[in-house]
Amino acid sequence: MPMIDVYAAPGTFADRHQLAIDLATAVKEVEQVPDIAMFRKNTAAFVHDLPADAIANVDGDSDYVRVQVLTNAGALDRDKQVAVVERLTAVVAAAAGDPSLAQRTWVLLTEAAEGGWGLWGHAHTNAELVQAARAELAKG
Repeated sequence: MPMIDVYAAPGTFADRHQLAIDLATAVKEVEQVPDIAMFRKNTAAFVHDLPADAIANVDGDSDYVRVQVLTNAGALDRDKQVAVVERLTAVVAAAAGDPSLAQRTWVLLTEAAEGGWGLWGHAHTNAELVQAARAELAKG
């Protein structure tokens, strides 16, 4: 149930809403979680515009995109980490219509502390999240 934040200069993406959907879908697919409402409704992306002068590398270039993916602890093993970075980089470049953006897209993977995944007004542990998913699957 990752939260994905994308930061880029205004105008980088023609359709930010579709980009958000595509990023959330890509991470959900890589995670290989069941296709249940719990995961569909709680995997989301947020696209943020930053003024071009608020982004710079050492040389002053500002045509970069930063993607930060926050997951619960241990959600992505090494193979999934690699796959998420590859997929999100490709999605960003495609959404911008600029294949070269893949070379200027930074994807950062971060994890919430165990017990720090807030959902439905409760700070869940991984075991609680698994239990909630199993309960939803049992209803289905």
